[in-house]
Amino acid sequence: MTTTIEKPVAPKPKVVARGHLADAVPDAFRKLHPRHQLRNPVMFVVWVGSLLVTVFAISDPRVFTAAVAVWLWFTVLFANLAEAVAEGRGKAQADSLRRTKTDAVARLLDGDVLPGAELKIGDLVVVEAGEVIPGDGDVVEGIATVDESAITGESAPVIRESGGDRCAVTGGTTVLSDRIVVRITTKPGESFVDRMIALVEGAERQKTPNEVALTILLSTLTIIFLLAVVALQPFAIYSGGEQSVVVLTALLVCLIPTTIGALLSAIGIAGMDRLVQRNVLAMSGKAVEAAGDIDTLLLDKTGTITWGNRRATEFVPVDGASHDELVAAARLASLADGTPEGRSILDLTGGQPATEHEKTGDFVPFAAQTRMSGIDLGDRRIRKGAASAFTLTAQAREVVDEISEQGGTPLVVAENDVVLGVIRLSDVVKPGMKARFAELRAMGIRTVMVTGDNPLTAKAIAAEAGVDDFLAEAKPEDKMALIREEQEGGRLVAMTGDGTNDAPALAQSDVGVAMNTGTSAAKEAGNMVDLDSDPTKLIEIVQIGKQLLITRGALTTFSVANDLAKYFAILPAMFAAIYPQLGLLNIMGLATPQSAILSAVIFNALIIVVLIPLALKGVRYTPSSASALLRRNLLIYGLGGIVTPFVGIWLIDLLVRLIPGIG
Repeated sequence: MTTTIEKPVAPKPKVVARGHLADAVPDAFRKLHPRHQLRNPVMFVVWVGSLLVTVFAISDPRVFTAAVAVWLWFTVLFANLAEAVAEGRGKAQADSLRRTKTDAVARLLDGDVLPGAELKIGDLVVVEAGEVIPGDGDVVEGIATVDESAITGESAPVIRESGGDRCAVTGGTTVLSDRIVVRITTKPGESFVDRMIALVEGAERQKTPNEVALTILLSTLTIIFLLAVVALQPFAIYSGGEQSVVVLTALLVCLIPTTIGALLSAIGIAGMDRLVQRNVLAMSGKAVEAAGDIDTLLLDKTGTITWGNRRATEFVPVDGASHDELVAAARLASLADGTPEGRSILDLTGGQPATEHEKTGDFVPFAAQTRMSGIDLGDRRIRKGAASAFTLTAQAREVVDEISEQGGTPLVVAENDVVLGVIRLSDVVKPGMKARFAELRAMGIRTVMVTGDNPLTAKAIAAEAGVDDFLAEAKPEDKMALIREEQEGGRLVAMTGDGTNDAPALAQSDVGVAMNTGTSAAKEAGNMVDLDSDPTKLIEIVQIGKQLLITRGALTTFSVANDLAKYFAILPAMFAAIYPQLGLLNIMGLATPQSAILSAVIFNALIIVVLIPLALKGVRYTPSSASALLRRNLLIYGLGGIVTPFVGIWLIDLLVRLIPGIG
């Protein structure tokens, strides 16, 4: 099976779309199954309490008991609804993918034809213009334009070619021109699109370490409150005022952290969904969470911090050579140079094509060993290349150093080993990068620019871009060493990459974002894949990860603070008859013990519904220090968690007291 789709990644959905809400209601009822409830210890206690109170309501059908039973079930249902709505957005995307899955025929290199579902790893498949690529793989022969709108949502075709970092292709995309041979790298049913379906619908979502830790904490609090509530009964009997199981159950449900227990799963699912909305696939929730805790960010200079294609911006003649001589020699040396830099040199010289006489020359392609290219025309040997490949005079060395210090890249031009001058190649920093790095610095994240440039050039670009540090003349092993050094210091590291040589570093980093245009090795090594292949997306990923952690922390703070008002509502109601002095704690002026208890139970259920949009959208995140975030968290969600229930329970009590048999 493969996929032919128009756009799997939809525009940003509403926080709670009407269709998703309608689909989530039946799911909420299906999640009442005890096997599902056991996954959430806090809500399982509420589920057991609901069942217990329902039994009492059937055996002793009083209005108060029945009302408590109904609202306890609503508490469980609303928790299920939060999770179901969060899952619904991902399922909608997954369903749109499934509807377009079709059988694809694969034409092997040896001439055999078989269904795409029968392909094996290592098979060589021929794909020509107009045909669908039958499975994930790498181009091993040829070059072609490919329509990847099925994966990225971007209508512009892309180039895929063998022997480089843009050789990976995805099953379900369409070849628009030319012919390529693809080596299959995944089994049927395990393709990139299949994994995409599983991830967006949440089928493979596992609890993250922090989520597991918080679940353990909530479970511990639940056990403590359970023991405390159980201990109240002998205390009440001793005092001459035995409490009913219904009241004790209501107290327990209101005291345990039901709000965050109900929303915890939805927060995690929504974090994954926010990444999908930005065309990023996280292979695990742990990766999203780790992104929020990142201390060090490694960014490639080319294509991330700068536009990537250096352009010729100036000719600087030296040692008595004229400007025209340098321009003419630079033009000849660049006639056969098809690189962006070579084309920019021709553009700067005027863009005149080669004459018939010039075509008779022997063009010398660039070689890593010589680090130069050029042309042999008669007795003229014209070369251009790295400064280190030439013997420079004092003036030429001065010009080279000056260009490097200013952030440019110097290319030396020489004729018959005599240096005529230097071409300045400028690597332009993308607009707004300095501000984005300032935001990261405010988050406490250290940014490191990784580049193959010499230290002088790297220093100038780093200063212009505003990064904290740089690694010049970097080789793959240098990246690995830097990552390990940071991790040994207790820091979490994130980086991007697209080539096979980036795979070890991607695997070593805590958050490795592979470009979709990159090799299969890079995508397998990373724990995230950016479908848009935009290296700057890493900054957004960090912000999404931090928003996930902040949302979880804010709602946990709100949930714990919530309990304070419930103490004032239920405890005086339980013991006011025995100890009239406790009536002083009824600061909300609740009508009766029954109305107080029922109002607290109703508020406990309704607050979950109120907070579902916040859990899905996430708490608004602005870059700031940890201490500032903590103060904001305590002020808004701590204080808000105390005040809101006092107001909410009081308003609900005004209505509840009107019910006969309660008020």
